[in-house]
Amino acid sequence: MAEIELIQRTEEFGEKTAVEDWTGSFTYADLLRISHFAALNLLGREEDLGEKRVAFIVPPGFEYVALKLGVWMAGGVSVPLGLTHSPREIEYVIGDSGAETVVFHPDLAHKLEGASFGAGVRLRRLPDVLLPARGELPPVREERRAMIIYTSGTTSKPKGVVSTHLNIKAQINSMTEAWEWSAGDSILNVLPLHHLHGILNVVLCSLWSGARCVMMNGFSPRDVWDRFERKDLTLFMGVPTIYSKLIDCWEDSSARESARMSDSIRGLRLMVSGSAALPVSVLEKWKEISGHVLLERYGMTEIGMALSNPYRGERLPGRVGFAMPGVEAGIFDERDEPLGEGSQGEIRIKGKSVFLEYWGKPRETEDAFCEGWFKTGDIAFLERGGSYRILGRESVDIIKSGGYKISALEIEEVLREHPLVEQCAVVGVADPSWGEKVGAALVLGEGSSIELEELRDWASDKLARYKLPTRLLLLSSLPRNSMGKVTKNAIKQSFENSL
Repeated sequence: MAEIELIQRTEEFGEKTAVEDWTGSFTYADLLRISHFAALNLLGREEDLGEKRVAFIVPPGFEYVALKLGVWMAGGVSVPLGLTHSPREIEYVIGDSGAETVVFHPDLAHKLEGASFGAGVRLRRLPDVLLPARGELPPVREERRAMIIYTSGTTSKPKGVVSTHLNIKAQINSMTEAWEWSAGDSILNVLPLHHLHGILNVVLCSLWSGARCVMMNGFSPRDVWDRFERKDLTLFMGVPTIYSKLIDCWEDSSARESARMSDSIRGLRLMVSGSAALPVSVLEKWKEISGHVLLERYGMTEIGMALSNPYRGERLPGRVGFAMPGVEAGIFDERDEPLGEGSQGEIRIKGKSVFLEYWGKPRETEDAFCEGWFKTGDIAFLERGGSYRILGRESVDIIKSGGYKISALEIEEVLREHPLVEQCAVVGVADPSWGEKVGAALVLGEGSSIELEELRDWASDKLARYKLPTRLLLLSSLPRNSMGKVTKNAIKQSFENSL
């Protein structure tokens, strides 16, 4: 039997509900039984997959979870594929990871059409993989590779982030301690399951704790509000875009409906926001609607969750809090020297939760570390008292203009206060004299318009002159990836095209 503690723990919860999806409710005993079948079917005549990669494209639900655990029970490495990815993107992940087996749900077979795989890749339909089977499972030690999650690829081609079972266990332990998970919890998942946020923060923390994970197949604001109204949930985790859409739905409802909606979530014990900077305006509106101060945290595919506002205690807007249990955090200057409170520098992270390697990229892996510290590439201000305030990503959120280092996130927070601005993104636009100039891409309210000088005049008493936008782009919507993050390189390209 697998020596993976996560799987051993699921045996303790027996007839408790593990997963609820649109097809029904499934206990931990159900999950273990079907995962066992999946493992045996994936093994075939092999005794141990020996870290062979198994890629899969499966909707969020019981079958997804059973297959994932089955891959691990068989000694394989799970490679989840994005439901929204194009055949070309899927082809890249399968090819880069060297997956020999690709499991697909029949409803998603069309996502594989047009993609070409090597001769050794075997396609398997999901129902076949979950059918009853007999046999012995291999012992699987926790030092082994367990999962490859591909980064968003916003600055280069996506890289495969490899985590061992020990890395995953450390990440789960950190979150369950910090956010006080228990077997009495029920969490609603609307997040994609090819990113760490949905897989780790929601599904695996839930399984580790003996909690119930309610899965929705995609995100619909109205459906989420309807599900809230059953008042049987304790936890919810989302990205800022999700909270914005829930707010829009609430505002579009009648006074009677909105009062009922607000009442439906007051009983939750925790609501978390992550994966992108949370606008203060969204935090404040959500507090007005729900009574909850969203808990902001900071993490990456490579490190899991590293910083968090406190579960018990004051949560500060615009801050991502303190180092989580088992995590060592610090900020460093460009000479790799550690900096103290009251300073600004790159966040670096140490701990058992930090990933093993970038798949097949030894040089990139080596370059990502400095004396044992993982270099996140994110710039933060370390405040008195030890709380971190994210200033942005060195590559896209820190604008270097005329000798100044300017935080794009700071400017965005100000521009969101403008009554005509619904969404905004600030980027550095290449300039031969200044290095970069501040470019603002705005989505305005319907029928609205604004000139650059008007915007500069309005912002002049809120921002230093060198931080004021000198380029303006009006868009109908901001380009985003599947996690709701704005793809700033696409916006930079739009500025270049407009020039």
